[in-house]
Amino acid sequence: MTANPDPQPADFGANEWLVDELYEQYLADKASVDPAWWDFFENYRPSTAPAVVPAVTPAPPQAPAVPDGPIVVTAQEAVAGYAAFAQSIAGGHDGAEATDDVQRLRGPAARVVTNMAASLDVPTATSVRAVPAHLLVDNRSIINKHLARTRGGKVSFTHLIAFAVVEALAEMPSMNAAYIEQDGKPSVLNPAYVNLGLAIDLPRPDGTRQLMVPSIKKANTLDFKQFLAAYEDLVRRARSGALEVADFADTTISLTNPGTLGTTHSVPRLMVGQGAIIGVGAMEYPAQYAGTSADRLNQMGISKILTLTSTYDHRIIQGAQSGDFLRLIGQKLIGTGEFYDRIFTALRVPYEPTRWVADTPADPDAEAVKPARIFELIHSYRSRGHLMADTDPLAFKMRKHPDLDMQSHGLTMWDLDREFSTGGLLGGQRATLRQVLSLLRDSYCRTVGVEYMHMQDPAQRKWMQARLECGWERTPRENQLRILGTLNAAEAFETFLQTKYVGQKRFSLEGGESLIPLLDAVLSCAAEAKLDEVAIGMAHRGRLNVLANIAGKSYGQIFSEFEGITDDTTVQGSGDVKYHLGTEGVFTASSGATTKVYLAANPSHLEAVDPVLEGVVRAKQDRIDLGGASFSVLPILIHGDAAFAGQGVVFETLNLAQLRGYRTGGTIHVIVNNQVGFTAGVSSSRSSYYATDVAKGLQIPIFHVNGDDPEAVVRTAELAFAYRQEFDRDVIVDLVCYRRRGHNEGDDPSMTQPLMYNLIEAKRSVRKLYTESLVSRGDITVEEAEQALRDYQTRLDQILTETREHGWKPQQGAELVGGLEVPGAQHSDAGVMVGWQTAVAPQALERIGQAHTNLPDGFTPHPKLAPLLAKREQMSREGDIDWAFG
Repeated sequence: MTANPDPQPADFGANEWLVDELYEQYLADKASVDPAWWDFFENYRPSTAPAVVPAVTPAPPQAPAVPDGPIVVTAQEAVAGYAAFAQSIAGGHDGAEATDDVQRLRGPAARVVTNMAASLDVPTATSVRAVPAHLLVDNRSIINKHLARTRGGKVSFTHLIAFAVVEALAEMPSMNAAYIEQDGKPSVLNPAYVNLGLAIDLPRPDGTRQLMVPSIKKANTLDFKQFLAAYEDLVRRARSGALEVADFADTTISLTNPGTLGTTHSVPRLMVGQGAIIGVGAMEYPAQYAGTSADRLNQMGISKILTLTSTYDHRIIQGAQSGDFLRLIGQKLIGTGEFYDRIFTALRVPYEPTRWVADTPADPDAEAVKPARIFELIHSYRSRGHLMADTDPLAFKMRKHPDLDMQSHGLTMWDLDREFSTGGLLGGQRATLRQVLSLLRDSYCRTVGVEYMHMQDPAQRKWMQARLECGWERTPRENQLRILGTLNAAEAFETFLQTKYVGQKRFSLEGGESLIPLLDAVLSCAAEAKLDEVAIGMAHRGRLNVLANIAGKSYGQIFSEFEGITDDTTVQGSGDVKYHLGTEGVFTASSGATTKVYLAANPSHLEAVDPVLEGVVRAKQDRIDLGGASFSVLPILIHGDAAFAGQGVVFETLNLAQLRGYRTGGTIHVIVNNQVGFTAGVSSSRSSYYATDVAKGLQIPIFHVNGDDPEAVVRTAELAFAYRQEFDRDVIVDLVCYRRRGHNEGDDPSMTQPLMYNLIEAKRSVRKLYTESLVSRGDITVEEAEQALRDYQTRLDQILTETREHGWKPQQGAELVGGLEVPGAQHSDAGVMVGWQTAVAPQALERIGQAHTNLPDGFTPHPKLAPLLAKREQMSREGDIDWAFG
């Protein structure tokens, strides 16, 4: 911070008392003041002497005058005299005369006197406006329920009102002005930014309270999420005494909230250099309804009201402007101009806010059919709630559907607190519409979208409803730590491979790491249920991670395969590359229960493994139980989204699942939904809305879950396993995630999907997001998060150690040529292959090379392609031709 040679106390407005107090502390003990203030105080001199109250010297007691004639005492005087006598006894004065106590005002208290005296020179007036608070209450409730399940924290009414003030200033900047005198002439200062002062009432060590007004700088440039963070940071630093000089300077307009103390509204004083102060009063029902019951208020559609005041400098702001400014704020608080839409978007609340509408007219017939409308709304959420769920970790959008809008069913915001018959939805026969909507959103519209109402069996639908509509419960802490541990293992493995084997094909799981906690949850359930074995079939993506962290294959063995060495005793399959190989192992749950794991080998044709695995599982089951009644081997098939929708073998396998000759007791299908197939986006890959739509005709329930919410992923996995065990039928989990690398690690995906990969480049990993979420919600401490990070680093070290212990050396007499082992190949001293000769003439090679750089006029190659073309031309002349050139 730069030293201020001539500080102006007026810059600090109402905070000057604090500056003086800190200055006194600085003079007494420099170390007692935050170092951020030292440069400022180096040349600081208080510009105004402290205001004092002259000492009062009590006059000497005078002997009372004795009246002439008889003394007459009235009854009133007698009573008053006795009361004074009793009071003197109770006060312990022993009849002595009490004296007034006069204390001199010093320091901050004296500064307040000076500020208040100076404020008398500002001609002010105040506008008052009452605003209905119903919508403010409703939308704040929606926001805070969403935050409780995501990043934690809460939004207060003051946060929302303050943001409405900032937005209103954008429409009426004249309220952000200040009166100044320039060259002795009255002038108006119009600041470039809104520096919103927040009145923060803080207790002091001596038991008194003081008001400080730091400001959010450039508040008009922030969206609501940024504004909320700046607001909370300012309050946190105020309470911890960590505010700096700049936090108090250049405030342009202030917000004060005496309503927290129950005050309906106030008329604050205006400091020099500021044009207006906005006051927020208590949120109450109108006084005339103080004795009305809550039920009656809801039936009448009576809203709580909020009283706003605008105290303004009448020299530069007129009453009409101030009143219109309060109107703008009031309009925003009832949702006009998509005010709440911007807030919901900034906080990534995935559905529309409640809308302001007038209550429906009193009509007995309309009221009579409202219970039926409630049942329609419940059915709509069960059938199409998944369309409003936040299942896409890449792109937030505010989802909506006409069937999920209560206004489409003849219901309004005024019905939210009215009770209706619900048919036992919340465990009783009646509930408010607010309770109904809250439960339906928790069940169907968070980060999991469920499709099950297409199933014809009512028993299966009721089973689903009983487990989905039971309300949200926080994940137990021990489960959170296990999820975090599995994410640590998944990401550590991929990070190591990315740095150790740069450019090698490995079909990484990066972006879909939640697959590991998903499989961990399913296998844990299988072990607890004492199933004999879990058999997994999958294609390439994530296969190495599953081998290491689920099937128990050692890191050393995997790395040996990276180097070209394979074990003839393993499950080989085609055996050509490491991401085709299978394995067998034992999985151990956190309780100690175990089950065997079989990961089938797979060929390059992605989904060809599906019927193969089902056949393997059926054979295993037949050997365990010849009668076929037991399904103690659980098949899990892991698919890609484009392959699931596009390859016929998937539907054929699903269609055979319930036939007697092919039954395996239900398969858990997991789609690692990267939202891209090879290089094609969703809109170019299929006609259906979901990749899973091909399965709906087979009566299979489908769960769509956001891969960035690992807790939801685990809950979904456990529910899918329970359904399979209960009904011996297939179930699908659509894990919506993304693919951080290309189709393989040698591809550049931004060439074909630039917008998607701009989003992916900016994203933090699911492990980091989950850790931050746990800490911000208070589910784990910062120390536990640091321990989890150490665990992540330890796993990296463990992988590195195993790599060194299983270090690979080429076979005797073998050499590496372009990454491939060529037994018996020989090299000359110059490094040129001996004994191999190309049939292509050098001139032909050069001509082919030149074709890469002799581009047509007006043609500009992709910036990432141009160096490759130049390298091809160079290869044709200098050698080192690679496979792609060949």
